[in-house]
Amino acid sequence: MTFAGQSVSDTAPVVNALPGLPLLLASLRRVLPQSRLALVGGAVRDLLRHRQHQDPWRHLPDLDLVVEQPEGDEGPAAAHRLAAALQGDSAGPPICPRLHRAYGTVEMEWAGILVDLATARLETYPVAAANPVVRFGRLEDDLARRDLTINAMALVLNGDTATLLDPFDGRADLAARQLRFLHPNSLRDDPTRLVRAARYASRLGFQLSEEARAQAERTLTAWPWDWRRGDDPGSAPAALGTRLRMELELLLEREPWPAALNQLQSWGGLALLDPQLQQDRSWHRRLRWAARAGLPPLAALLATAADPLAIAERLQLPHRQHHLLAGLLRLRHRLSALSPTTGQWPPSRWTTLLEEHGWVPEAVPLALACGFGPRRPLLRWWLRWRHIRTPVPAQELIASGLSPGPALGRRLAELRQQRLDGERR
Repeated sequence: MTFAGQSVSDTAPVVNALPGLPLLLASLRRVLPQSRLALVGGAVRDLLRHRQHQDPWRHLPDLDLVVEQPEGDEGPAAAHRLAAALQGDSAGPPICPRLHRAYGTVEMEWAGILVDLATARLETYPVAAANPVVRFGRLEDDLARRDLTINAMALVLNGDTATLLDPFDGRADLAARQLRFLHPNSLRDDPTRLVRAARYASRLGFQLSEEARAQAERTLTAWPWDWRRGDDPGSAPAALGTRLRMELELLLEREPWPAALNQLQSWGGLALLDPQLQQDRSWHRRLRWAARAGLPPLAALLATAADPLAIAERLQLPHRQHHLLAGLLRLRHRLSALSPTTGQWPPSRWTTLLEEHGWVPEAVPLALACGFGPRRPLLRWWLRWRHIRTPVPAQELIASGLSPGPALGRRLAELRQQRLDGERR
């Protein structure tokens, strides 16, 4: 496909490259024929790089489409109307359409294509880092709310012609292999854009432009969210915590995370979580341990912060992860209070300590990942000792004359301890 200036005379290479897309576009044009419809974001960026944009997990074509709300139209969001029209289309109804009414968007699978269909919108940030105020707008407004110039390009589809809309010169940044934010207050409005930039840097092999690096330094120097002081949410709106968690989850679960976190740390970006984490160079080990032990990577990343539970609260981590971090802190406190003679403890005594009521088993491999406590007994408990059961089942003891009750429980524990102490330390 060739571009003459900003105009594209033949859309066939775009439309016909994806099965089902011609039918999708025809359906969309039938419902709102006067509205501009555009392919936006990663699909355009990858098209210019001569690649097809795919979902990294499902390996299906992944398209972001934006349609404008007709001027003066106060009816339902244009994207929702288009999704409804597709229900009766000859290609079959969309699979699992999910409507987000607050933002006028729809996520769906249609004819083998993953489609994010959005109504063009304008966003403003009355309070830095808060959720934006949203209203429907023009395609240009929708591009202006995005994160990086390389993601703020649109291919406007108009019948047999298409126009490349590139108001922020993203195509030049694409050629220069650099990441540039859209305006001087991009990070002030939403600091999580720095995490997003790290994701793209690792995926594409790009670097921040000098201007973007300077903006990152200014934002991180002035940023008021001081985790150590425990400032109230007014200094950094709670909405930021949720967005930051979501961006970090995407980085850790869908990107080459070692490269992405290295980039983020080199920019000073881990200070958004905690200044102590920004100085921490051991996260590679923790995250690799977490992967082997099946632990949530974000909890492993936060485990050595100055106050992991405070960060977990502000990021609104799921209960399981919050519980895991609380268990780690209790275990660390207990291990730090042990005397040097614990190296001579038998397996049964270590097992009793690590299986006390209310403790979290997964805190043990997380403690190992963090370098807390004596490595050998913790590793043996996790890999071997915790799986050892009493050699004589309760039914056999009852059959031999021992009545159910506390005495039975004590006898079962004694037999297990005897078996454990036959294990190699």
